[in-house]
Amino acid sequence: MSIASNKKARYEFEILKKYEAGIVLNGNEIKSIRECKVNLKDSFIKVNSKNEIFLYNAHISAYNKAHKVSENDFKRPRKLLLHKKEILNLKEDSREIGMAIVCLSMYYKNNRVKLEIALAKGKKLHDKRNSIKEKDLKRQMQKDLKYR
Repeated sequence: MSIASNKKARYEFEILKKYEAGIVLNGNEIKSIRECKVNLKDSFIKVNSKNEIFLYNAHISAYNKAHKVSENDFKRPRKLLLHKKEILNLKEDSREIGMAIVCLSMYYKNNRVKLEIALAKGKKLHDKRNSIKEKDLKRQMQKDLKYR
């Protein structure tokens, strides 16, 4: 079951490799996620010098029944859980020019919150225009098939 998705990332980037990652959260964040109060629009992922991977700028709103809520916790960096080999591969591949690690979606798997992250390459303006044209053609074809 999908909780949130990042449509902007699919538009701005060409997806090369996908990974599934766990995320370290506290109790109030889990309760907010269950209420689907998550925004992944401007989120990005970085690997630090200790080979740990973090999610930045993912906005998880405060749980309204929480006792203590700090205002800085909404967009705090959150540690992701991946195998060491996958982290090293992502770190090495993201060093190339034009490559980035982006968050595509957040979902439940076996009662745990997982993130679908991807190694992606930035699209140029003409690539974005082509993807819009393809999307419109597919939509038009579906309409034509529906009315026949």
